[in-house]
Amino acid sequence: MEGAVSGRISIPISHPNWFSPETGIYSSRHSPRSLPQDAFLDLVTFLFSRPHRGEIALVDSVSGLSISYPDLRSMVERVASGLRDIGVCPGQAVLILLPNSVLLPVILLGVLSLGAVITTMNPLSNIKEIQKQMECLRLALVFSSSEKLASLGRFGVPTVAVPSDLSYDSAQYPVFHKIVSGNPRIDWKPAIRQSDTAAILFSSGTSGSSKGVMLSHGNLISMVELFVRFEASQYKKHSWEDVYLAAIPMFHVYGLSLFSIGLLSLGSTVVVMRRFDAQEAAKTIARYRVTHFPVVPPIMAALIRAKDAHGCDLRSLKQASSGAAPLSKQLIHEFLRTFPHVDFIQGYGMTESTAVGTRGFNTENCKKYTSVGLLAPNMEAKVVNWETGISMPPGKSGELWLRGPAIMKGYLNDEKGCESIIDKDGWFKTGDIVNFDQDGYLFILDRLKDTIKYKGFQIAPADLEFLLISHNEILDAAVTSACDEEAGEIPVAFVVRKPGSNLSSAEIMEFVAKQVAPYKRIRRVIFVQSIPKSPAGKTLRRVLRNSFCPSRI
Repeated sequence: MEGAVSGRISIPISHPNWFSPETGIYSSRHSPRSLPQDAFLDLVTFLFSRPHRGEIALVDSVSGLSISYPDLRSMVERVASGLRDIGVCPGQAVLILLPNSVLLPVILLGVLSLGAVITTMNPLSNIKEIQKQMECLRLALVFSSSEKLASLGRFGVPTVAVPSDLSYDSAQYPVFHKIVSGNPRIDWKPAIRQSDTAAILFSSGTSGSSKGVMLSHGNLISMVELFVRFEASQYKKHSWEDVYLAAIPMFHVYGLSLFSIGLLSLGSTVVVMRRFDAQEAAKTIARYRVTHFPVVPPIMAALIRAKDAHGCDLRSLKQASSGAAPLSKQLIHEFLRTFPHVDFIQGYGMTESTAVGTRGFNTENCKKYTSVGLLAPNMEAKVVNWETGISMPPGKSGELWLRGPAIMKGYLNDEKGCESIIDKDGWFKTGDIVNFDQDGYLFILDRLKDTIKYKGFQIAPADLEFLLISHNEILDAAVTSACDEEAGEIPVAFVVRKPGSNLSSAEIMEFVAKQVAPYKRIRRVIFVQSIPKSPAGKTLRRVLRNSFCPSRI
């Protein structure tokens, strides 16, 4: 199956020997990129210092109202000053609990410009989940939709209601309007180091429990250079001519890195969908002449169905890039069949690597659609046999280890957990089983880690297991994943009922559904006599998955 390649230039190869048999280290085939060395450089200053000729930064897909690049910068400066005026200080944490919106990047960059720390959550999270994350942080402020104000009031943290678009009534959003409409204080600028924490994003990491990933300003600057700006440099055209559709969540590291930060350094236009709908996405692509569409597998599947049912027009679309979740060969084939003019690539990254890892690269003579691509510049990798600890050469599988400037500072309040996955030499153990081929392209084969990826969202099995075991008729439980063509993976619960219990699968699923966000719901229950555990008492989720659930390879 052939796919289009739009304006690619040749790959600059500075490391012809990109694998060292002596050290077991894989180097990027791409030339290294220069990163700023100024210790006192914050992300926002770096972002707005990048020259481009972009005019429109953000567009609301429904209303068509937009924010220009000059207005974006002034709005960010006003938000930073407004936050300072209401008492938010550098180093304090601010929770952004919002769906996709053209105002989300404005708020996020304003918080970072102040020197405060952003943390994000899925706006569909329920109160118990929000409370759990709040307990990990000392929040100074919460930005939320007006619908959540009443329920958030119980936590005693000041909350600012944010309108859904730019045409809001200032009388209904007085605090927000005050923050964004004041005069920026040009006489005051905090001293922010690249090493200072900029974001705390919660991830399931490489094990079952949710962890706060601390990312520095330097990590985010590296992400902009090694992920977004580097990819743009591979094309002959100007990046400010590109139009991206933001349908994936902007609170997730994938969407946050692209739409709220990275693309804004290029001058590209970001068209923001408040919520994804396949037919609306097709209309939006046609209306705004969208050229690039970052997706997750469920969006790909929905677009295929929409094309088959309604014949949507995606002629302007040049590239679709998939990430954040496993992708089946069948879905790739169907997408290429349906949209043969689109250059399709995959990428790989994690919250702990600030979304930096690998990126697909198609040329006229090389189209490896099932690969997640080549190592990003400045990044190194090892493929380590998880039993022997020996580094493996191309063609052999093992656990992927990454090292580079985008790797996180560490886990919040969990130094021991961080030490267990980042060794003394800076190697981050991803928990993913991979291999590199003879051309340096990376293929994801399986996972050692337990995280479940449902439609691109991360689910921590341990969180669901805690809920299940709290039920008075459940003796023991484990949660793992099963493959699903549409969702990627679904959570499956293995349950040991207490003697005499007739608890049904439906009752268990309903019990969990009442206490978690919709995407975290248990989709299948399997009753077992016991849960397999290691001699140390650790649940062997991998054994359960291999025994009861079909492999995704």
